[in-house]
Amino acid sequence: MTRRRAFITVMVVVLTAGCATPEITPSATVTTLMPGSERFFRINWEVSPDRGDTRRLSGYVENTYGEGVDRVQLLGQALDTSGAVVGQRLQWVIGAIPGFGRAYYEIPGLPAAEHYRVTVWAYDRIQSHNGGFVIR
Repeated sequence: MTRRRAFITVMVVVLTAGCATPEITPSATVTTLMPGSERFFRINWEVSPDRGDTRRLSGYVENTYGEGVDRVQLLGQALDTSGAVVGQRLQWVIGAIPGFGRAYYEIPGLPAAEHYRVTVWAYDRIQSHNGGFVIR
C-alpha cells in the first residue's frame, strides 16, 4: 500500500507541475480578479504605434478610494468591431497609488484593433495600522 500511495503522490505532483504556467493568460470574458473595482478606479488611455504593427496603450489609473493600493495589475485588451478580444496583456503599474492619487502606466505590444479596453486586473489595499502600513 505504501508504494501505491507514493506512486499516486508522485503522479499528482508531476501532473500539477505540468499544468502550472509562469504567466497568467486571462479568459477573454474575464476583465478583473477584483469584482467591483470599477467603483474605485478611473482609467484613461491613449493608443500609439509601438514596434512593428503593435500598439501601446498609455495613460493614468486614478485611485478614487481613500486608501492606497499597491501591486496593481492592469489588463489591456484589443477588441475587434464586434467587441471580441483579439489580443490582451497584463501589465504591472510601477509603485503604489495613494488614496485619491494616480499613476502613469504603459501597456506595450497589443495588436492593432478597432477598440481597446483597460481594466484593473488585481491590486492590494494598503491600510494604515498604528502609524505604519499593512498590505491587505
